[in-house]
Amino acid sequence: MQVSGGLASTILVAALFGIIYGVILGLTTYYLDKSFVRKQSLGKVILLKAAISLSALIIILLIMRFVLFDFLIAPTLNISLNHQSWGHLFNLLLIYYFFMTLLISFINQVNKKYGPGVLVPLLLGKYRKPREEERIFMFMDLKSSTSTAEKLGHLTYSAFIRDCFFDINEILLPFHAEVYQYVGDEIVVTWKEREGLEDFTCIRFFFACKKQFRDRAPYYEEHYGFLPEFKVGLHTGKVSAVEIGEIKRDIAYHGDTLNTAARIQSVCNQFNRSFLASEYLLVRIGLHQNMKTEALGMILLRGKATSIGIASVDWVESAL
Repeated sequence: MQVSGGLASTILVAALFGIIYGVILGLTTYYLDKSFVRKQSLGKVILLKAAISLSALIIILLIMRFVLFDFLIAPTLNISLNHQSWGHLFNLLLIYYFFMTLLISFINQVNKKYGPGVLVPLLLGKYRKPREEERIFMFMDLKSSTSTAEKLGHLTYSAFIRDCFFDINEILLPFHAEVYQYVGDEIVVTWKEREGLEDFTCIRFFFACKKQFRDRAPYYEEHYGFLPEFKVGLHTGKVSAVEIGEIKRDIAYHGDTLNTAARIQSVCNQFNRSFLASEYLLVRIGLHQNMKTEALGMILLRGKATSIGIASVDWVESAL
């Protein structure tokens, strides 16, 4: 079936303005998330983005009505549109797109609140019953946290932790990482095992975080006088995942894999290393020319009945 020239022109105009509207919303979200909204409440963020999208939508509809409709759409389709009909159409489109934008903005903010990949499983009840998964866990703990808190004071220290976690969050999406928990000055990051092992993602993530801190060195030096440093424990294995809570719902992971990753991180100071991983994970992920490892032997971790092989990990900067 051949589409008429008039209908084709209309479809082209609709597609063009859809792209323009999408680009405006995308750029708005990107730049606001980079700066302004970092320290704003959830309600203000949603309302601000909705106001910007509403303004953009009004401008687009006005251009479509008073520029393109009279000179392109009406002549090709041989139709007319009186003031009253346009008013009804304008209000209908405005209300529809505004509330759809508001809904999408709300879903995006909730998704950020609970982390990528959590909202949909909660809605679908995927984890109402415990299920087994293969997952990688990384425990990232701030170095010298006690002395840092004493030096900065508790209010400035809280701002310091907030900025650290903001910068780590900037790295999550490119490396397919999910935040499992924030615990004081510690952040627990997780991957599905296949995604974390692919292209050495779970290894490269930590060094990308370090690069992010270095890139933001002027900010940290100005506000706190030093750069943040984290110590890391990494391990992979089977865990059980289950939905917990009624007032505040979340997905919880249980199993020896988490305990082992946490214990590996706890011996970083003992070996004077920033990044320790289990040899089991390193065997699974394989070798890479830019990755350097040093075996530290079989270590009996606190609370464990058997020893586990541990190695330090480093990555050449050019590989990131």
